[in-house]
Amino acid sequence: MSTPNFTKSGAASTTAVKLDKDVFSEVAANHDLLKSAYVAYMSNGRENLAVTKTRGLVSGGGKKPWKQKGTGRARFGSSRVPIWRGGGVVFGPTGNENYKKYITTSEKRKALKQALSLAVSENKLIIIEDITTTGKTAELAKLLNKIKATRNILVVVDNKSDVLIRSASNLDKVKLVQAKYLNVFDLLNADSLVITKPSIEIITEWLKETK
Repeated sequence: MSTPNFTKSGAASTTAVKLDKDVFSEVAANHDLLKSAYVAYMSNGRENLAVTKTRGLVSGGGKKPWKQKGTGRARFGSSRVPIWRGGGVVFGPTGNENYKKYITTSEKRKALKQALSLAVSENKLIIIEDITTTGKTAELAKLLNKIKATRNILVVVDNKSDVLIRSASNLDKVKLVQAKYLNVFDLLNADSLVITKPSIEIITEWLKETK
């Protein structure tokens, strides 16, 4: 895959940048690594909130429902057994489950390269010089419209200032992320990838540390 001086045609605010082929031209034989990085991101951000009660935790059931013999019914020692309505749950989540998934640093970086290369090949990447705003949402919205960024937009900047956060917070389907925290999940979910020129330099330096 070649890496020309990249710019988005028809957008006056974009800039031409020479993309490093080691970062933006990572050809993947398959998407297994991308899937692993995507699933790991989701799993590692999962909150373990689901908890069920076993028969020992459900209140009540201390008294034997009926005597052991002579009733013609099956023997039960508690009304909180799992097969009864209102009883405990067998093998349910306890809140102690570990959903973490691990991939190595080199795998994370390679997956990021593949995701960025995919964005370039699908013409999703829009590089701009920088973002200047006073904190008004309308200003950022006007810029994104001008450079033809549409649908789910990921904006990558070198520094997430309070002004930029305030500008993007009220824009639907626009996510602002700092370059050093770029991840496969956000990259694959973006329909338009807007990256500032300083961020390109940060990403390139970061991902070239390990080939």
